[in-house]
Amino acid sequence: MGEIRECLYKICLPELSGGFSGIKLLMSCFFVRTDVLQDELNRTILDSLLDFTRKCSSTRQNSDWTSQMRASEIPTAALMLGVNVPDHDMTFQSLSDMLKQSVSPHVASVQAKECGGKGFRDQSEIILCSPHSPRVHRSMHCSLGILCDWYTARTKKSPTGTPGKKRSSQVRDEQQQPPVVIIFKDLEAFNPRVLQDFILICSQYIDRLPLTFIFGIATSPSTIQHMLPHSVSSLLCIELFQSLSCTQHLATVIDKLILASRIHFKLNGKVMQVLIGVFLYHDFSVRNFIKGLQLALLEHFHSQPLSVLCCKKKQALFNVTQLSKPNLDRIRQLPSFKRYVEKQEAQEQVNLMTDDSHLKEVCQQLIKDLHKYHKNYYPILRCLHTLTSSLPRYPLGKQIRELYLICLAKNVWENEDYQSAMKLVKMLAKGEMVSLLQKCVEILQLSKSKKMKNALTLLEMNESRRAKRLSPFENLRNEALEFIDNLVKSHLSPPESQPLYEVCYYSSSATVRRHLNATPRTSIQAALSNPYYYLQNDSLKSEDGTVSNTAPDICIAYKLHLECGRLINLYDWLEAYSTVVSAAEGNDQDSENFGKVDEVKHARFIRAVSALEFLGFIKSTKQKTDHVARLTWGGC
Repeated sequence: MGEIRECLYKICLPELSGGFSGIKLLMSCFFVRTDVLQDELNRTILDSLLDFTRKCSSTRQNSDWTSQMRASEIPTAALMLGVNVPDHDMTFQSLSDMLKQSVSPHVASVQAKECGGKGFRDQSEIILCSPHSPRVHRSMHCSLGILCDWYTARTKKSPTGTPGKKRSSQVRDEQQQPPVVIIFKDLEAFNPRVLQDFILICSQYIDRLPLTFIFGIATSPSTIQHMLPHSVSSLLCIELFQSLSCTQHLATVIDKLILASRIHFKLNGKVMQVLIGVFLYHDFSVRNFIKGLQLALLEHFHSQPLSVLCCKKKQALFNVTQLSKPNLDRIRQLPSFKRYVEKQEAQEQVNLMTDDSHLKEVCQQLIKDLHKYHKNYYPILRCLHTLTSSLPRYPLGKQIRELYLICLAKNVWENEDYQSAMKLVKMLAKGEMVSLLQKCVEILQLSKSKKMKNALTLLEMNESRRAKRLSPFENLRNEALEFIDNLVKSHLSPPESQPLYEVCYYSSSATVRRHLNATPRTSIQAALSNPYYYLQNDSLKSEDGTVSNTAPDICIAYKLHLECGRLINLYDWLEAYSTVVSAAEGNDQDSENFGKVDEVKHARFIRAVSALEFLGFIKSTKQKTDHVARLTWGGC
């Protein structure tokens, strides 16, 4: 992974003496932060599962009656992960690794597609492995009886010593008898009958083989009741484990990676909407959302030369002094900088557009202002969200990401929903209002901005005035809300209002959408219409949208079918194809054999037509046996 990142740094980072190390550090920190965050998302529930398997293993060692009764059942963890299926593999891989490291080396993960009608019978294929076995595992067809013998041989106890070592011997026995953990990644997809048979067979060997099951469930715990009759489910000792919802995970990711002033790379509103839209309407995958962030980061540093200023303030100020003449000209062309220049006096405008040294001095100040803007922006955003997130009908959204998108788009205080929210806040009960203001105080206490610390002093003064002077609550409430309203108007202006915001904000939503939103039909049509786009073969270059006669057979057949109507005569299509191919072979157009269909051309044509039918461009029709029907229209 490190080598891949090193290559990405070299590809994406513009050449700038002195600035490379700072940008490389920023990118490296961002990738490390995303990796750590992904590990932390399911840390709590994975730790609970580890404790569950350890507890089940130790219970089998006890000799009391209750433990023996429980030992006759198969310990089963029902893990509720929700419908964010793309993230399941990563979660189960982490779980499997953690189990092997700290609980048992005998862990197997199975999916429904791997277990057909005979996949779980008594003669199923079982892979036997141990931590001391070679990397290439030996597989064999065996019964559970053979598996029990293998497990006994692997965990054979050594003779115990004196009676005085009974306690240490019991601990050693637990370590020498680790459970055999089987993870069912997608329980809903399993054949219920096959699963029932497998559980019945395993229950007959539970006294010889310490099995533990983990069911991965995407829908509801009732799935177990629907799939397993009572006679089977009674053989399991089931404990439910509920993961946080995917939207809660998303909130954590946004909080740690986007709403953080210490991370200098930012997304504009349109890119944020694309990433959130893909998450909410396509896959519910936090992992894919993070990949989208990483993609945007790489695209930003690859496509924006001025991204060398997107780093820590000290490094950014140094990088400004190292900017080349072309990069200074790029700054002068930035829309945000042009707006800034237009607000200056005439002589200052001339200096900014002609004097490079003066421009560098001004840019350094603008960079400082941009960093200060971000330090103030996020605490106020969180305060506003705290005040409005529990209001009826959520005028500014229930999730902070909704409020953030509103603030990115325009001045939030000009939004009608903002005015409605402020009115609703004024209607809150005294206890609710005090509680929300206290939360705002706690948010501002965490801020490193001097302005935010001054704001904290003022909020605390409002509270002390209420206590000492006992003035009417409505007056103090209005003062506090008016103060927060002023903070919003001072610090929550859209990023586009800040000069040089382009150095930190990635704005190409079209690029992100093209990479993340799968559009196979568009890609297929582009490949068939212009094979050079993908193959990059000079012989395939063409003009005016035509396809070269040297193009692949399917491209020629596709282009010819676009010239036909609803029904395509196969013989005419074949004749036209043969003519194009003959020209590509260099045959003399005046010769008798030019355009003649031989067996090879006929076979190639049939293969191309079959491929087009498979891709959904044509289909056979009963209207005419020697015709096919065209299925796509409108420039396709």
